[in-house]
Amino acid sequence: MQNKVLILDFGSQYTQLIARRVRELNIYSEIKPFNNPPKDVSAYKAVILSGSPHSVRTEDAPHPDLSEIKGKKPLLGICYGAQYLAHFNGGSVEKSNTREYGRANLSHVVSATTFLTNVNTNSQVWMSHADTIKKLPENTTLLASTHDVENAAFKFNGEETYGIQFHPEVYHSTDGKTVLENFLVKIAGLEQDWTPDAFVDTTVASLKEQIGDERVILGLSGGVDSSVAAMLLHKAIGSQLHCIFVNNGLLRKNEFSSVLEQYKGMGLNVKGVDASARFLDALAGESDPEKKRKAIGRVFIEVFDDESQLVENATWLAQGTIYPDVIESVSATGGPSATIKSHHNVGGLPDYMKLKIVEPLKMLFKDEVRRVGKSMGMDGSILGRHPFPGPGLAIRILGDITAEKVSILQEVDAIFIDGLKKSGLYDKVWQAGAMLLPVNSVGVMGDERTYEKCVALRAVESTDGMTADWVNLPYEFLQKISNDIINKVKGVNRVVYDISSKPPATIEWE
Repeated sequence: MQNKVLILDFGSQYTQLIARRVRELNIYSEIKPFNNPPKDVSAYKAVILSGSPHSVRTEDAPHPDLSEIKGKKPLLGICYGAQYLAHFNGGSVEKSNTREYGRANLSHVVSATTFLTNVNTNSQVWMSHADTIKKLPENTTLLASTHDVENAAFKFNGEETYGIQFHPEVYHSTDGKTVLENFLVKIAGLEQDWTPDAFVDTTVASLKEQIGDERVILGLSGGVDSSVAAMLLHKAIGSQLHCIFVNNGLLRKNEFSSVLEQYKGMGLNVKGVDASARFLDALAGESDPEKKRKAIGRVFIEVFDDESQLVENATWLAQGTIYPDVIESVSATGGPSATIKSHHNVGGLPDYMKLKIVEPLKMLFKDEVRRVGKSMGMDGSILGRHPFPGPGLAIRILGDITAEKVSILQEVDAIFIDGLKKSGLYDKVWQAGAMLLPVNSVGVMGDERTYEKCVALRAVESTDGMTADWVNLPYEFLQKISNDIINKVKGVNRVVYDISSKPPATIEWE
């Protein structure tokens, strides 16, 4: 693929947004850490440098070698990226007298330049930096300013290298999409051909070549990611695909049987495996969130290894890994971003397991996965299903896991999710679920004192899970759900609603 954009990540909280905005222009983009860039950049038609929490003025400032990029390919530096281009090319970057953060308006725009075509004076932009470019390098031209930031946008003369101190990727920058489109389409000449149909065609062809006549085992979960991955593989290799749906004992109420029924009409070869006792045994007495995730991932691998022995000539393990999983699992040593949480389907396989990994969705965001599924004609009830974590209810039960706690949370979750569906709210929510807290509180039922569990309800709106806002569910709905849970689920006497956004919180509590 020659028609793509390289985004070098310096650790900015907005880097993933840059990738998504580029893809919304139907242009494929990839994120690579600045300290581990591709050795060969010939496949990329343009490069974007992200922002960063670092300062170019410090000794440990991120400092990649751009000798094969600057002046040779269209290059756009955003925030830290712009300051980097200025600082290391003879300009001056200093600490700003006031932190330049939030909304600002362009007071001067050279609209005659291709880069800022259709960007008007007074256009709102979003600033987020403590340093500012005081002096531009000598071989540059100023393109835009705000009232407080003189050097808001600039260009290196004689080459297609640009720098902007604002963030075009956030929605607060009203003409941000226009700026990106000007740079990528009008200047870099990228074609806007990154579409779901094109992805399906190229991925199916790639899978056929990669897998050949070998057999593939895929772990289905009933969710969007694994279902779309299964359909892509089914299109590519047909009966060579063997799907396994594992009951890890941590699924939603009645989910094992209902999901198996759901897949019957999709033409997939699916086998159900009940390994719930095996998972609960592995989790016994474990309270640490990361260790719970690791234990579940280990047992998944063991179950799949056992099942692979029953499928003759099985040489591949397929997974529904998507791009946010990969990004969130990058360690500090592998890139500039800190690990938020590990994902059980990210990473290698143990040495004893001889299956090779195939991940057809690993470069897609969640919304892109849904669009790909829709382009293949998949049922809307599957594509519209809320995301559900791979470790299941284990990371919604804070503390150690027992069969009794799982049963309690399954009942609570069923009341909440069914209530959302009956009230017409399910499709207005990106993800919802309940958390069982390691807290008992005093309550009164009838004339008796109770000392029972507290559960937290969580509902968020999001596009791909990288950021999320809590949903303002109607008070009447929350009141009814709270009453239903307390009256119908033995062991629960208190219900609370989580109104935290991501960031700073995560969607799941563990």
